[in-house]
Parts: sequence; structure tokens; C-alpha cells
Amino acid sequence: MNFFEHQDQARQNTVYLLGLFLVAVIVMIALLYGVVVYALHDNFLIWRPELLLLVALGVVATVGGGSVYKSIQLRGGGKVVAEDLGGTLVDRMTGDELEKRLLNIVEEMAIASGISVPEVYVLGEEKGINAFAAGFTPNDAVIGVTRGCLEQLDRDELQGVIAHEFSHILNGDMRLNLRLIGVIQGLILIYIMGRVMLRGSWWGGSDNSSSKGKDSGLIIGLGMVVIGGIGFFCGRLIKSAVSRQREFLADASAVQFTRNPDGISGALQKIAGYKSGSKVTNPRAEEASHLFFGEAFTGIFESFGQIFATHPPVKERVKRLEGFAGRTWSVEETGNNASMSSIASGNEMVAGFAGSSPQPQPQPESLSVSPDRVVAGVGTTNPKHLDNVRGFLADIPEPVRMATRDVNGAIAIIYSLLLHTDPEVRDRQMSSLRESSPPPVLEMIQNLSPYLESLNARTRLPLIDLAIPALRGGSVSQCTQLLKQARVLIKADNHLSLSEYAIFVVLRQRLTNYFPTTQQEPKVKFTEIKQIWSDCVIVLSALARVGQDSPGAVDMAFQAGLLRLPRNSGETLPTQPGEYSLTQVGESLKRLELAAPKLKQAVVDACAYTVLADHHVTLDQAELLRAIVISLNCPIPPFLDAPSSANQR
Repeated sequence: MNFFEHQDQARQNTVYLLGLFLVAVIVMIALLYGVVVYALHDNFLIWRPELLLLVALGVVATVGGGSVYKSIQLRGGGKVVAEDLGGTLVDRMTGDELEKRLLNIVEEMAIASGISVPEVYVLGEEKGINAFAAGFTPNDAVIGVTRGCLEQLDRDELQGVIAHEFSHILNGDMRLNLRLIGVIQGLILIYIMGRVMLRGSWWGGSDNSSSKGKDSGLIIGLGMVVIGGIGFFCGRLIKSAVSRQREFLADASAVQFTRNPDGISGALQKIAGYKSGSKVTNPRAEEASHLFFGEAFTGIFESFGQIFATHPPVKERVKRLEGFAGRTWSVEETGNNASMSSIASGNEMVAGFAGSSPQPQPQPESLSVSPDRVVAGVGTTNPKHLDNVRGFLADIPEPVRMATRDVNGAIAIIYSLLLHTDPEVRDRQMSSLRESSPPPVLEMIQNLSPYLESLNARTRLPLIDLAIPALRGGSVSQCTQLLKQARVLIKADNHLSLSEYAIFVVLRQRLTNYFPTTQQEPKVKFTEIKQIWSDCVIVLSALARVGQDSPGAVDMAFQAGLLRLPRNSGETLPTQPGEYSLTQVGESLKRLELAAPKLKQAVVDACAYTVLADHHVTLDQAELLRAIVISLNCPIPPFLDAPSSANQR
């Protein structure tokens, strides 16, 4: 399955889970009604509709209220889960060598997967070898690892574990996992309330109440404990069934990502032979047990064997991974080693794009890229991508790399990437920065300029991805000011270049979807092509004008993309692209973000065929295409090769 099919399946699984939840609630209502009737009348068969209504309302209020309350608690996303489990956010300027190694692995894999670099937490008190991913979307995901995982695993093994967690992020498992926590919390409340009623009935005196009333309380309380316990065990069964198969898929995806089955297999074998295994001792480990890489909690379930296990047996997982041993890996290339550049400086787009760039560019030279290959890369974990990203990161000078881990340095990098090469325009930009930016940012701009001016243009977007975690670590007001100032810098020359637009779109998407702290996956609002047809036409019209040197080429690119969309019986197929403002393009992209996954797949496919109508792409076109796909909340890795040793600009 591809990324979009995984997203559809995740949504279907959520509906299935809610259906099972409703069935469980109905069964609990029926059982509890029988217990209450028997407690009051010594007869199960008496029909009391008003009593049934009261029991139903009580169960729905208790179970539903508990689930809603827990879900509200989890609205903060993955960081809430990590902190509840005792996790501490890893400082990106950490001096701990093990934490540095972890951050480097997470950064590599995030950029190679095309998602935001997640925040990383360490469960410092946990000696077991374990890890988890949590969040609602790839944009707000966090990665958590135990201290035992850091200390006991070598780099290859740790990389295998992290690759496993990235598979969960890309396959849409995280949102369902958070839903499971809320559902099971609601079912447990019936058990807890039964315990409270039992305690009250047992210890309550009989002077002011009849013996019959006391016995009824005991019976009802005991019934709630039993029924709540059954509900809890059923919830655990559901959680286990959902989790186990996803673990096999994540293991296989991790091997495909890293091309190293020995890494994840070695981690599993160390868990099997390690005294603490994969156990997590935090009191909340049970409710989050299905999030982890290995079996985090067994407790009362250990005696039931694999029935209630959230993970397959370690030996079985290792055995399946043995099938990858000795395999000859054929990496599907996402590009070749031809040199890249941007469009010519005089080539402008009617919708508002200017061909000029804030950085100097070489003569236009294009790379042969298949649109099918680009679309196939969305949400995938290809080892070619990982190799590419290592090349990108190697191209970034160490002072710049270090600056990405500090909020002032990250802000300075963004501003520096938007500075123009024309001295007059640059002076206006710097004047604006001096009025609005604190001295540390201005100092960092001055210090980083020599490095960024010689940086290969292909490294721009990966560099921004590296800076995102530090920007997110700042305040909301800092991020708001950053976006506001970025607009000012872009408007300084009264033109919007493709690279400027790509930088701003990626920056806005990564930050605005993260703040405020209550994250939720965007709701699906559009399920039919006719609902978004006009938006597709606007976006494809804009893309068709990018990098084309003749009206005929523009029309051909537009038609190539339009023909990839599902047919819309209610609209006439346009023969020429329209002319639209960037405001209209932006509004259309916001609406397209709310489309169902299968519709998004068609939109991404159409965008790729529009930009790559001639199967050739320039650097600015590639950046723009990536930015458009990212704005639709779809992870897309860099599909151009990392800079060569020549380091051309």
C-alpha cells in the first residue's frame, strides 16, 4: 500500500474501532440493566423501561465522558503522551554523546521521510530497551526512547528501532493509537465506579438503611466491577489485535528503509537477552503499551500468554526478519546525478511568481525525473532517500548545523536564505531586520552569511527542516514574528521568486500546523472531485506556468496535469490555464488539504505531471512541487540528488 492507502485504512480502522466501542457500550448497558433489576427485584425478567433508560444514560455518560475527557487530555499531541510517561525533551544543544547520536538519526530519517523533524524525548528512568512514536499527524509527532535503549544499542540497532517508529508515523498508526487510549479509559471507568460503590456499600452502616438496600448496593457494585472488568479485557483484546499486525509491517518497513535487517533484529535479540527486556515501569505504561517498539507492560496479562499481548513474540519477529538476510537490495532511484539549477531570471509567472531568486543561480539546466517516481515517493521510506539526506547534511557546514539547534540561529538561517543578492534590495531587507530583530539574531546573520552564501541551493529545504524543531521550541510570538518578517523580506524587491515562495510555504505549513498546542488531524471535508475541481484548476494553472518558455508548453503542462484528475461530470474540461493571484492559489491549497486521502493522491499526481510534463525539472520547480505537496500535509522526501563534490551553485 502507498501512503494515501495507509491513511484511508487508518481512517477505516478508526471507524471500525468506534463501532466496536458502541457494541461494547450496548452490551454493558444490557448486562448492567440485568444486574440492577435483579438487585432491586430478585428477578432478571422484569421489564422496567424507565430503569433501562436510566442505566443507559448512566453508562453512556460514564464511558463516553471518560473517553472524551481522556481524548481532551491528549489533544496536546505526542508531547503530552511523552511527558505522561516520564519523558524529558532532549535539548538540541545537548552535550550527551548518546543523545547527540539519537538526534542525528532522527534528523536523517525525518528529512528522508519528508516529514517535520520530530521532537525527541528520553525516558530517563527506564532501563528497559524501548521506544515509541506518538501524535495525531506526521507534523506533530514525537519520538520517545528509554535510557536503556540509548545505552544498550549500537548505532545500527538504534537506527533500526527509530526506522520502525517512523513507519508508524507514515502509516497513520499514531492517531488510531491515541484513539485507543481514550476508548479504553472510558471502559475502565465502569470498573472504577463499581469499586467505589462496593466500598461504600461494604463500609456503610446499616442503621439508617435497610439490609435489602445494602445488599442491592453490593450486588450492583459487584456487577459493575465484573462488567467493567470484562469491558477492560475486551478493550485490551482490541488493542492487542490492532497492534500486533502493525508491528510486523513496521519491522519490515524499517528494514526496507535502512537496508540493514541486522540492525532491528539485533535490537530485538538484545531485548530477549536483557534482564529488563523492553519493560517500562511508569504507571501509565499499560495505557500506552501499544505505542511502544516492544512489550512495555504485561502485569496481570502475562499469565494469559499472547492473547492480550500488544506485540508479537520477539522470537517470531526475529524469525520473520531473517527472511531479509542476504538479500540483494535494488534501490529505486529517485533521480540521477545530473546537475541542477533554477529557471532563467527573466522567466516570470503570471500568477505572481518571478524568476529571480534571493541567491545567485547557474545557467538553467534540468534533470530528468519521472512524475510517477515522484508520486511513488510520497510517504515512503526508500534507502535512496536516506543516502541522499546524508549527502545533504554533509554539505551543511558545522557552524550552520549547530545554529539550527538554537532558536536565534534557526531564525537567522531563515532570514539569511531570504536575503537578496542585489545590494540595494539587501540593504532594505537588513534595515527592516535591524528594526525588528533582537541583537543575537542579527549577530547570527552576520556570522552565518559566509557559509550560507556558498551553500548549494539544493540544500535549502533540508536546512529549513533541520531548523524547524528549534523554531517550534520558541514562543508562539517568535514564530508569528518570523512569518511576518519573512513576508517583509520577500516583498522587498516587489517580486516573488519560486524559491522564496517554496521556503515560505514550507515554513508556514511546518509552524502554523504545530501551534497552538492542541493538535488535531485536519478533518476530511471533501470526498468528491467536484467539490474541489475549481481549486485543482487554480493550482494546476499556476504550476503550468512555472519554468515553461512558450504558451504551447504552458498549455501542454496544464493538460498533462488535468488529465490525471478523476473526471468531473459537472464541469467542462478547460482547454487553457487561467490566470490567478497567489492569494487564490493559497486559498485553494488550504481547501485541498481537507480532501480525502484518495483525492489528495490524485491532486499530488496531477501536480507532479504538470510540473514534470516534459519529464525534466529545474531546482526551483522541484522545490515548488515539494512545497505544494507539503502544504497538502503529505510527506515528500527530497527527490533530487544531494550536491556533488563540485558543490555547484
